[in-house]
Amino acid sequence: MRILSGIQPTGNLHLGNYLGAIRNWVRMQEEGECFFFLADLHAISQYQDPAELGRAIREMAAALIACGVDPTRATLFRQRDVPAHSELAWLLSGTARIGWLNRMTQFKDKTGKNREGASVALFTYPVLQAADVLLYQASHVPVGDDQKQHLELARDIAIKFNTDYNVELFTLPEPTIPAAAARIMSLRDGSAKMSKSDPSDMSRINLNDDPDLIAQKIRKAKTDAEPLPADPKDLDGRPEAKNLVTIYAALADEPVVDVLARFAGQGFGAFKPALAELMVETLRPIGGRLTELQRDPAELDRLLGVGAEKARAVAAPTLAGAYRAMGL
Repeated sequence: MRILSGIQPTGNLHLGNYLGAIRNWVRMQEEGECFFFLADLHAISQYQDPAELGRAIREMAAALIACGVDPTRATLFRQRDVPAHSELAWLLSGTARIGWLNRMTQFKDKTGKNREGASVALFTYPVLQAADVLLYQASHVPVGDDQKQHLELARDIAIKFNTDYNVELFTLPEPTIPAAAARIMSLRDGSAKMSKSDPSDMSRINLNDDPDLIAQKIRKAKTDAEPLPADPKDLDGRPEAKNLVTIYAALADEPVVDVLARFAGQGFGAFKPALAELMVETLRPIGGRLTELQRDPAELDRLLGVGAEKARAVAAPTLAGAYRAMGL
């Protein structure tokens, strides 16, 4: 089992990133051979301030390691350090079809009415995503609902390439959607995902927030006046209440129904302090390790360099096979 996933280095990781994706990366290290990369080439499909991008890449690497991604067990690297990603993406551009890319809903969502003003990279980055996956013969790719279509495209490209050139070069990757992945919403609006782009810092819990700030954000999180129910179905229509209970259940690693059994009938005056205490204790070691790693950028660069060397070695045979199949 070979697992591959990437994350764009676009600022601080927050609780939603950790509970929705990164914690599952950490657990996947027990399940198979893992390749995790910082998708800096995907990030530049839109303009990034060069100095800020360099800082964000190191910050993201530090956050991943602090959360439990172990560079001695998983291959952790910067996408740009493995030129085979860009090379294979260009080779696969001859196999991918404009009609396929036109059906990608994320491009439509990101560009809206400004389609003509979007970069070519934003339109074609699903082909680079396909190269990311196919290059390592990944058998499983953890994806959210918003990325399932892109993985289907990667499979379509792999099938067409293998068929066109009469080879069995590319492994067809399977999507894996971890059952425990929690969808964490904003602390200020239970209908919107927790996001680092939200202008209000009070809407999210950053992994580097100190305990006092975490407690303050939970205390001021939007809720309603009703007590917590015993039945999870009774949280429907109460998005802020449902979000806080979901967060508690994810942090405690237990079902929502068990959390409600413990707090049913109580108001948020009792629930919020318990949630804040659990959150502080869960994030304390992560925050401490993150601070330690951020003080040593040279060590971060060394670890990423080691990962890149391993990734290049694994990627090389697939890239060579693609060139050979195409007669190049």
